[in-house]
Amino acid sequence: MNTVLTTHRSRHEHPPQPAETQYRYEVRRVGLADRVALHLGVALVKWSRRPLTVETRERRANRVEHLLARLARERETERMRYLNVPRQ
Repeated sequence: MNTVLTTHRSRHEHPPQPAETQYRYEVRRVGLADRVALHLGVALVKWSRRPLTVETRERRANRVEHLLARLARERETERMRYLNVPRQ
């Protein structure tokens, strides 16, 4: 093997920063106006995604009845499939 690798470590900073501010982190606080704007924005998004029509009590009861009927049909289908399996 004739390849010589360098031992010099290169810096990969894009864009390069001055050495004195490289390791100094400034604490940035979020202002009151920014927090209020954030909360207002989240509230508006939640409000815009609300259901436009209220589901009636009868419709909810029908939905549950349909679900229970479907489950009963599926159970009966599985039962019939197991009972009608040919014996080996």
